[in-house]
Amino acid sequence: MKYLLGYDIGSSSVKAALLEAATGKPVGTVFSPDSEMRISSPKAGFAEQDPELWWNELINATKKLKQQFSFQADEIIAIGISYQMHGLVCVDKNLKSLRPSIIWCDSRAVEIGDKAFKDLGETFCLQHLLNSPGNFTASKLKWVKENEPAIFDQIYKVMLPGDYIALRLTGIAATTISGLSEGIFWDFSNGNISKELLGYYGLDQKLLSSLVPTFGEQGKLHKEAANLLGLSSGIPVCYRAGDQPNNAFSLNVLEPGEIAATAGTSGVVYGVTDRTDYDELSRVNTFVHVNYTEAEPRNGILLCVNGTGILNSWLRKNFLSGYSYDAINAGAATAAIGSGGLCFYPFGNGAERILANKNLGGHLQGLDFNRHQWQDVARAAQEGIVFALHYGTEIMQKMGVHLTTIRAGYANMFLSDVFATTFANISNCAVELYNTDGALGAARAAGIGAGYYDDFKACFHGMHILKNIEPDQGVQQLVNEAYHRWKKGLLNLM
Repeated sequence: MKYLLGYDIGSSSVKAALLEAATGKPVGTVFSPDSEMRISSPKAGFAEQDPELWWNELINATKKLKQQFSFQADEIIAIGISYQMHGLVCVDKNLKSLRPSIIWCDSRAVEIGDKAFKDLGETFCLQHLLNSPGNFTASKLKWVKENEPAIFDQIYKVMLPGDYIALRLTGIAATTISGLSEGIFWDFSNGNISKELLGYYGLDQKLLSSLVPTFGEQGKLHKEAANLLGLSSGIPVCYRAGDQPNNAFSLNVLEPGEIAATAGTSGVVYGVTDRTDYDELSRVNTFVHVNYTEAEPRNGILLCVNGTGILNSWLRKNFLSGYSYDAINAGAATAAIGSGGLCFYPFGNGAERILANKNLGGHLQGLDFNRHQWQDVARAAQEGIVFALHYGTEIMQKMGVHLTTIRAGYANMFLSDVFATTFANISNCAVELYNTDGALGAARAAGIGAGYYDDFKACFHGMHILKNIEPDQGVQQLVNEAYHRWKKGLLNLM
């Protein structure tokens, strides 16, 4: 039997998935650690993780996968990697991490990016980068240059979290065009690295890793890593992509008009387009999609709400610790649509791009101590997350993205009937939930990169719909009324 191995490096956990190559059948997915990985916040707005933590949990996840499912080390054809986007990892000449990674939800570089947006020129940034430099990787690197010069002087290469994991697997420092675009290093107009941005920030292009294709051999598993993982050395790493482009790939979202959603720690709606377009306020962002070619350009328009599953997790840890997530979801389903007038604003996980990089913090409005129960609060949280995502999709629709069907993995917040049905009703779209996740998607993609599958169609055998939720016209008016009440409250907060 031959298998494909996929890893998904999140900020909550590391997932490892095994896929039966010939049939496309998912064998299983495991994650490590059992509880969520810690995010360090040494100052308000800061969010950091030690890259060594990801590597150790990847080792643990691989061991768990081997324990739970019967496969031999030499039966793995190829490895694929998905990873949390926009993070900054700095390594020295010995390829050792110099400081904790500044991860995706860290807000420290907002002012640096905003100043660059004005100084370089908003029109230039939007036409060339398709985004404000904002709070992305390039601006985080500039923060290190300004605030930690002794560390900056030691940097040999900067990389994204997935690049670092590939480095640990293969010993090769590399990245992709898609990765450069998510770091705001890529000039879409010139089809190359942005010399203007690097020049403005005073960054040497040598700090950036060499390019490898998104699909294709990017290096081979070296002996030391193979020993730690219990795998055979020489297995090729054949794919890497940020978690949201990879999530879209995992759901076979590759062509213009197709939409993918995810709702883990953060929540994302991601639409594919063949246009090179941007939002004038950079509230949603355009990146190179995984199947981009010069002949057939494919870009992904991404809206992100940082405070998604982390809000649900926060409620459980601090107020509902005696309940499982299933119990919380069941309780939320007993509350009425609109949560009895409660409005929850899930913006407590850093600056939000859909709010023009404002950091409003989380808010709960309309709480009545005599009427509301915990079930109302739980439902208000889930509705608030959906409403925040819908607020972002209104921006995407103004850019010409049409929502017809939304695809997601049957996981995380989509396990809740309240969340999934609210999503379908407010968007007026069918929500299709599949038997896939980011790690399984990375495994399928590795099969493409290794040449095992002839085309994209072949690699999606074995994936099917687990649940289909159609909009319910009987309750859509109630959901729309709740959204408009929520949106009015948001505009007052801003």
